[in-house]
Amino acid sequence: MKVEEELLTHIVARLLETSREELKLFGRDPKDLQKVRPPFDRLTYDDAFKMIGEEKSGIEWGDDLGYEQEKMLTEKFDRPFFVTHYPKKAKAFYHKPDPVRPEVTLSVDLLAPEGYGEITGGGQRIEDYGELLRRIREEGLDPKAYGWYLDLRKFGSVPHAGFGLGVERVVSWVCKLDHIRDAIAFPRLINRIYP
Repeated sequence: MKVEEELLTHIVARLLETSREELKLFGRDPKDLQKVRPPFDRLTYDDAFKMIGEEKSGIEWGDDLGYEQEKMLTEKFDRPFFVTHYPKKAKAFYHKPDPVRPEVTLSVDLLAPEGYGEITGGGQRIEDYGELLRRIREEGLDPKAYGWYLDLRKFGSVPHAGFGLGVERVVSWVCKLDHIRDAIAFPRLINRIYP
């Protein structure tokens, strides 16, 4: 999470240094981006679920936050923030369950404010072969289909975590674009699947 907030802070700081006027052309007030400084706020999935009105938001506890729920949540913030400890049901089988509370995972999403939503997603991965195999089976998946992935743990692994940054999502938020497809060089559309 520290790396995520430092990376995003660096990106925004460089844009403010080099592209202030260009940002204004997109309608982005540079003052908005000056708020992007660590540490970012952190809230758990449970807290986020309460903030959006629980079941009134259109989801049940355990469901992933969709576009509508993220939009409701991010409109309450004026800078990026983290949501942690998503339920197992909402994340892929390889997210490590929290040893203190196994129904949630050691996962995190970084959300941009102003209704933009998730810009990075990540978390700690299961490093133990047996635990990973149990999670695959628990999800009703065929372990043979994940043989290559299980092999990565078969002879030992180390605790590890990571994240993926959606470049187009960051561009969309920073430039105040109306739709993410405007940040993609060759977006897939209903009438265009190939560039």
